[in-house]
Amino acid sequence: MASQNPSKTQELPRLDKWLWAARFFKTRALAREMVQAGKVHYNGVRSKPGRNVEVGAMIRIPSGWDIKEVEVLALADKRLSAPLAQQLYRETEASEQKREENRQARQLSAFHSPKPEHKPDKKQRRQIIRFKQQ
Repeated sequence: MASQNPSKTQELPRLDKWLWAARFFKTRALAREMVQAGKVHYNGVRSKPGRNVEVGAMIRIPSGWDIKEVEVLALADKRLSAPLAQQLYRETEASEQKREENRQARQLSAFHSPKPEHKPDKKQRRQIIRFKQQ
C-alpha cells in the first residue's frame, strides 16, 4: 500500500482567504470581489481569488486612498487577531514612504481648501445663487 502524500496545493491558502485572514478586508466576499476586479496584484500581475499564496510573494492591496505593497511572511487561512495578523506580512519601505507622502499631500490640500463649519442658511443660499448668476 502506497502512503498518500497530501498535495502541496492543499496546504497553501487561497489569495482571498489569506487577505481576509490577514485583515486587509472585513469579509472574505469583499476580498474576493477586490481580487476579481483586478484591484489586488500578486507578484505584479492580476490574479484569480483561488490563486495559492506562497511565502515571499509580493502583493499590492488598495487601502483607502493609498496602495499597500506587502511581502508575505507567513500563511494562514483562518482569521487571526490583529496582532497575529500583522505578523503574516511586512509592508515594503517604498510603500510606507509613498503612503506618508500621500498623507502629507492630503493634509496640505485640506489646509488650502477648508470646509465650512455648517451649511448655508436660506438667505446665504440665495446670496450664493445671485452671486453665481452675475
